[in-house]
Amino acid sequence: MRLCVRKGAWRAMWDDARARAPEEAVGLLVGRRGCAEAAWPLANASPHPLVHYFAEPDELLQALRRADAEGLEVLALYHSHPAGRPRPSERDRAEASWRVPYVILGLPEGRARAYLLPEGEEVEIRVEP
Repeated sequence: MRLCVRKGAWRAMWDDARARAPEEAVGLLVGRRGCAEAAWPLANASPHPLVHYFAEPDELLQALRRADAEGLEVLALYHSHPAGRPRPSERDRAEASWRVPYVILGLPEGRARAYLLPEGEEVEIRVEP
């Protein structure tokens, strides 16, 4: 499996993660025809945002409705590990419920990796113009 992300969406996702550090960022990658065109940040409603993310439910619902209205599909979820590696934590695996790739941004390394969770199968990320 491969995840296509347009360069603008890639940059926006990283900008969001860096701006929210040291808290974890969370958001959606949305697009058409299998390629993410935009990164939509979502509020992190976790009571422990330094080590956990939880997309604010009302904001997530609004984003899903917006995507539907604009003819976009959710192609991936993203979140950051401000002090860790771009690998899924046990909690990431346990709480995964979407059947799209989860992109994890490891800020210390400046690397991103994507996985199907909870299985942990890695997904190739392809950044395109």
